Amino acid sequence: MSRLLAAWRHAPTHRRVWALAAPMILSNLSVPLVALVDSAVIGHLPHAHQLASVAVGGSLYTLLIWVMGFLRMGTTGFAAQATGRQDGGELRQILLQGLLLALGFALLLSMVALPLKGVALQLMQPSAELDDLTREYFHTRLFGLPAALASYALIGWFLGAQNARAPLAMLLTTNLLNVALDLWFVLGLEWGVAGAARASVIAEWSGALLGLALTRGALRRHPGQLNTQALRRWQNWRPLMAVNRDIFIRSLALQLVFFLVTVQGTRLGDATVAANALLLNGLLLTAHALDGLAHALSGHAIGAGNRDELRRTLTVAGGWSLIASLGFAGFFLLGGHLFIQLQTDIPAVRELALAYMPYLAALPLIAVWSYLLDGLFIGATRAREMRNGMLLALAIALPLGWLLQGLGNHGLWLAFLAFMLSRGICLGLIARGLQRRQAWFKLAGAH
Repeated sequence: MSRLLAAWRHAPTHRRVWALAAPMILSNLSVPLVALVDSAVIGHLPHAHQLASVAVGGSLYTLLIWVMGFLRMGTTGFAAQATGRQDGGELRQILLQGLLLALGFALLLSMVALPLKGVALQLMQPSAELDDLTREYFHTRLFGLPAALASYALIGWFLGAQNARAPLAMLLTTNLLNVALDLWFVLGLEWGVAGAARASVIAEWSGALLGLALTRGALRRHPGQLNTQALRRWQNWRPLMAVNRDIFIRSLALQLVFFLVTVQGTRLGDATVAANALLLNGLLLTAHALDGLAHALSGHAIGAGNRDELRRTLTVAGGWSLIASLGFAGFFLLGGHLFIQLQTDIPAVRELALAYMPYLAALPLIAVWSYLLDGLFIGATRAREMRNGMLLALAIALPLGWLLQGLGNHGLWLAFLAFMLSRGICLGLIARGLQRRQAWFKLAGAH
């Protein structure tokens, strides 16, 4: 306990954590702002199926994008370690590898997206009106896919290079432009659901192009030469690809959970899937804020081989994450009705969302530990352990969700809470095992 208190009282660590975390929290909060504005704008149109179409179409697009989350997470860990070693040449290699992977996967996903959409909608069994609007929204969003994946790679690289201002500029540009265009296209030009999708595509390309422009200044601060010959050798891709493979499996499992929440909600009716979407916007708000603190963790300390800095950073980031999660829980418990009223004025959707608000209030306190431990594993490029923790949590939650089907939407939310709790416990046990073996400084390429 005395060591924890000493670490918490270390003022330079607080300053270092917040120097990286504060811009990331601000920029991360702008991400769920897009979903909130989409809901607020579309949610004030007259029909529940219009709001539901954005929820369903958005969940399909998010499934494609977020399973590619390894483009950000894997790049962050390797770039952080290269920065800790002051290796500018490797930083350049990691940047180019990330962008090449983003382009390749964008082409691949474009080919599988349409068949995936057809299968998904058959599983959901939506109403005819919801089906038509969902297809229109999803098809339009696909035009932004290459930009979204390139932004993942760029943001991950900037974070690893200890540059939080560039991701802040990228995400604020993307999301504030999306907000402005949303209001103009949906309310001003009356393009409806299609207008919301077009706004997102334009905003995604704007953010990606800005990120590419900002790499020039960032590279000047880390001098070095790109070894083009190294890019042609498989052994220089193997560590990144191994980490990316495991993070891909982990992300796919996580998105499967969110997808199943949407599928089951759709089967319970348009109003239910719309209400669940509003509540999940609250989860996104919490997760992105706490991720900003998690991304302040460990990669630089591990790259530099500094155990004391790693311990202090974990203590400080963990303490602030707990304080923030208490704040979010209190906000949803006391001000949840305002949060829902902001997003829609459809009475049936409001009533359902408020009935399930206690589940949202409990989520920050349950999920905070998994977010924090994710940051630790990402910085250590310990993707295999992240994958195993996620699969264990999924193995616990899926049977429980099946057993609780008779409780309707209550059963769905109880299973979701159980999944988040299991995820944190599994990651904690794995982290404890690594600590006992003093394995945090054995990097991904070596195990």
